[in-house]
Amino acid sequence: MAEPLTIRALRPPRAYVRLAWTWCRALAQYPTSLVLLTVFVSLGALTEMSGVLIVFGHAGELAGFGVHEGLLVYGLSATAFGCADMLMGSVERLGRHIRSGAFDTMLIRPVPTLVLLATDQFTPRRLGKVVPAAGALAVALVACDVDWTPARVLALPALLVSATALCCAVWVAGACVQFVLPEAHVAANSLTYGGQALTEYPLAVYGREVVRSVTFVVPLAFVSWQPALFLLGRPDPTGLPDALRFAPPVAAVLMCSVAALCWRAGLRRYRSTGS
Repeated sequence: MAEPLTIRALRPPRAYVRLAWTWCRALAQYPTSLVLLTVFVSLGALTEMSGVLIVFGHAGELAGFGVHEGLLVYGLSATAFGCADMLMGSVERLGRHIRSGAFDTMLIRPVPTLVLLATDQFTPRRLGKVVPAAGALAVALVACDVDWTPARVLALPALLVSATALCCAVWVAGACVQFVLPEAHVAANSLTYGGQALTEYPLAVYGREVVRSVTFVVPLAFVSWQPALFLLGRPDPTGLPDALRFAPPVAAVLMCSVAALCWRAGLRRYRSTGS
């Protein structure tokens, strides 16, 4: 008898949770090390946030955004990328697994390969990025005096989930380059960590050409820029249609589809190292 579709669909998330929990239990055997590493990661995130605040403190405004609005943009970006890094950041080590032959082992295990890759060396210390970012976002939402209409209240969780899914897709798509060039992890990092650095500031400061490229080519504008415009109720200073601020879920679905196609194409192209 065929297995129900719902049960099949739930298998990868269940496997992910179990494998991630296994890594967490292993790391919990060394609590002091785990706490210290988490603190250091948090300090790095706070340093990054301080840089944003210093820039706005000296400039006063960037593209019409004050320090509180700038903190909102930063909080949206850092929260989404922090969650994506925790959930899918391990895929950036794909090239290393290919070179060592470990990827061949993943392919024959009874768990989806992407799940195995994403949970490899899963660590809760990456919460050190998420917690400060979420705190900054909460402070910014209060300080910006957002007009909390029912639409904005309902949209905020959807915007955060969409942004996180989009960032996860960017991580996977970037990692797939390593199927062709196993040493290309630096290029992939320029898309992920570079994308985070780009979206931590109002995109209007980069010019219309950049805004259009990160809206219609690599849709990073839907991580923080368009959600911030929606929450603040501001028109897009670059002249793009206001309807785009409602498109983050669509952009996330499209980017996830692209990432899935890249992953499947990479698996079809992959040839074993023979190890």
